[in-house]
Amino acid sequence: MSPETAASIDRISVTLNAGGMNTINIVLAFVMFGVALGIKPRIFIDVFKQPKSVLVGMACQLVLLPAFTFLLAYLMGGFISPMMGLGMILVASCPGGNISNFMSSLSKANIELSVSLTAISTALAVVMTPANFYLWGSLYLRTAQVAADVPTLVIPLWDVFKTIFILLGIPLTLGVLCTRFLPAVAERLRKPFQWVSILFFIAMVVLSFTGNIDAFLKCIQYIFIVVFVHNLLALGIGFAMGTVFKVPFRDRRTLTIETGIQNSGLGLVLLLGTSLFSGFPPHGGILVITAWWGIWHIISGLTVSMVFHLLDKRASV
Repeated sequence: MSPETAASIDRISVTLNAGGMNTINIVLAFVMFGVALGIKPRIFIDVFKQPKSVLVGMACQLVLLPAFTFLLAYLMGGFISPMMGLGMILVASCPGGNISNFMSSLSKANIELSVSLTAISTALAVVMTPANFYLWGSLYLRTAQVAADVPTLVIPLWDVFKTIFILLGIPLTLGVLCTRFLPAVAERLRKPFQWVSILFFIAMVVLSFTGNIDAFLKCIQYIFIVVFVHNLLALGIGFAMGTVFKVPFRDRRTLTIETGIQNSGLGLVLLLGTSLFSGFPPHGGILVITAWWGIWHIISGLTVSMVFHLLDKRASV
């Protein structure tokens, strides 16, 4: 990627007024409520009877993915701008995506394990998302010999904690309570909420980039390559770790999907709703990488699900 192309990507800016930001926050909270509708206490009991897959999944999401993302961004060097590298690290620091359970069901993977990993990573996101982003983001800015005009990475802990707790913690709690005390209502709402989550993210990306659509389209091929490689790395980490630790094949599918699908919607909310940088508001590479990740992981997740489905068909012949 030429310096001119990188500069044009980093010139893309997105601003939302208070009404637009509040709408996004409310819809994301509803999406997380939908995720929690599939969480039942007995799921955790069954999964933790054989905890190896859970521990491997947590290591993939909370430790290996952020660490290997830092390494990938560093190795990409001048092909990406520093802001694009930070976008990759932000996505890797987010918890598992809210459509991973849907993808696991399509793949005939271990859905109970998928729900458990999503719930645990989301609950830990209050601490782990800002911690991983600050650790690996700061290390990247110090070691990648970036330009002097890159902003200082600052984590407003209370602001981020409040945002994650309100948008993830409260809806998850309400969803679990709904499943516990109103199981019939929860079952009726669960699938519609999964589709709403997909439509929501696409609509949020389109809304955010309406004023910059021409610039976005001009650089999409570079963004596509970066996100494709990064997502392939994430999927590979899940599958490789499941293989190394010899977890059951259904669990291996779940680890692949859970590590490859990240809640980049939360990343966008943190970028647009909090102040992660001093000097100027976040825009450009960090924003387009986070946004395109949310669209691409839907495509890659469906593709992986189809591959697993075809493998099952071939095995049954």
